[in-house]
Amino acid sequence: MNRMLLVGLVTCCAPMLAHHGTNASYDLGKNVTLKATVTEFVWSNPHCALFFDVKDDQGNVVHWVGETNSPGVLLRAGWTRKIMQPGDQITITVHPSRAGTATGVIQTVVLPDGKVLERGAGAAQ
Repeated sequence: MNRMLLVGLVTCCAPMLAHHGTNASYDLGKNVTLKATVTEFVWSNPHCALFFDVKDDQGNVVHWVGETNSPGVLLRAGWTRKIMQPGDQITITVHPSRAGTATGVIQTVVLPDGKVLERGAGAAQ
């Protein structure tokens, strides 16, 4: 009976472990800092997302998305649902995607007024 319980727990918990694959998806040893324009800030569980545009070296607009922590973690770190609005000019530092796509795990955001937002405690830093 104990073996059945263990198999059941592993089966139920495996999807949760797979979801938190930050180490596999993002290069946690590298930071990229970008000047960006906010296009959308999504305040939702399990992770908030920030959509922003960055101009590349040729002047082309590249659409990025940054993943961060849950709303509860961000609230404790000083974020709010309305802290960023479309059109805001920000400086953002992310751990970039290992696949080379325009995605990353947000580490810090510097708002137009100079306020620095940290990712907060929680998932992989």
